[in-house]
Amino acid sequence: PERMRFDMNQKYAGALLEYIRKSTSPFHAVKELCRRLAEAGYQQLEETSAWQLQPEGKYYVKRSDSSLIAFSLPKGEADAFHLAAAHSDSPAFRIKENPMEKAAGGVWRLNTEKYGGMIMSSWMDRPLSVAGRVYVKTEDGIRCQLVDLDRDLLVIPSLAIHMNRQVNDGVKIDPKCDTLPLYSLQPDGDLLALVAAVCGVKKEAILSHELNLYCREQGCLVGEKEEFLLSPRLDDLACVFGCFEGFLQAKAEKCIPVLCVFDHEEVGSSTLQGAGSAFLRDTLYRISLALGKGEEAHRQALAASFLVSADNAHAIHPNHPEYSDRENAPVLGGGVVIKYNANRRYATDGLAAALFKEICRLSGAKVQTFANRSDLPGGSTLGSIASTFVPVTTVDIGLPQLAMHSACETAAASDLEDLVGIMKTYYEAQLTREGENFVIR
Repeated sequence: PERMRFDMNQKYAGALLEYIRKSTSPFHAVKELCRRLAEAGYQQLEETSAWQLQPEGKYYVKRSDSSLIAFSLPKGEADAFHLAAAHSDSPAFRIKENPMEKAAGGVWRLNTEKYGGMIMSSWMDRPLSVAGRVYVKTEDGIRCQLVDLDRDLLVIPSLAIHMNRQVNDGVKIDPKCDTLPLYSLQPDGDLLALVAAVCGVKKEAILSHELNLYCREQGCLVGEKEEFLLSPRLDDLACVFGCFEGFLQAKAEKCIPVLCVFDHEEVGSSTLQGAGSAFLRDTLYRISLALGKGEEAHRQALAASFLVSADNAHAIHPNHPEYSDRENAPVLGGGVVIKYNANRRYATDGLAAALFKEICRLSGAKVQTFANRSDLPGGSTLGSIASTFVPVTTVDIGLPQLAMHSACETAAASDLEDLVGIMKTYYEAQLTREGENFVIR
């Protein structure tokens, strides 16, 4: 937006908000990454084809259009993978297969269901639109096409206070009726007909769809010095962006840098393209095979490897500090967060934390810690899930933010700067495994 004015320490903020603006669905988030990878000289690999990899080659592979693994090869031998993982999905309303529903007052509304754990009230009374993908029947077979209606199309109206006097005392929201968005007053209102027109096909050609609502609010900087990021989908596209920037900037010589972006973290990751799939495990094994390594050499490389699982963390809330642990509550602007949990909902252990803190020191970036208040259960993320399939030392980190899983979330621009610098340092570092210890060079 033209109203933005960025300080020198916010050079990545505008680029992040532009990336989020284009990433209206997980498919669009990965599409934009692929575009930038291609610009940087990365070659796309297909899972259905044999891989021929070359020294100093740059490659990426997609799965189901919403997950991505990118990597580059050094000129000489590499004995470890430097991995980072974040996720492309965010809580949203998904549109059901038969979307149109006639409601009271002659209004057509859309039939939706929740995806992930969201703050449902934050979606009300905002302009919304629709994005995702459709599968279209053509003369040559079935074609996948991404679609973004890219207009102020829908609204979920809240109930007036005159009809709900207890609204400010806390009211239960029923997703089967309270969150269905208004679509049209026209007698022939039809979302799929509109989607088909945008795709340049007849409605009958659409065989199936995977569409979600998205918030049309444009991300911006707020605060006296514009130090706060306010945007939809900061969780987890801010970590995707920060890891991606560090990945592109790094020049690794002794390791294989790997960037992973997985879908379906918000619903448990146990899908074909989630962190709980064999996507990462199989990709790393295929890299080793293409480089002429056998099973033993591949397992040795995994034992010497490291994974940074990046997913945002809860900052202490200025209005409700009582919900945070007194000594382990990160603050906005305090740097990247290391996440701990005694029950291993986060994968961080002592070795992983020590390694990551040293990488932060080498990059000159701030680092802080997060643990839930002991009587409040927290969420989980990619690290513990991915490391069960790929047995590598893993740290769970994130950017501190407020209003996680709201339609619009808040973070600090300076923390994004720290994440980019840390990830560049991490990908360039030489980590050598010596027994149960690592040496950083």
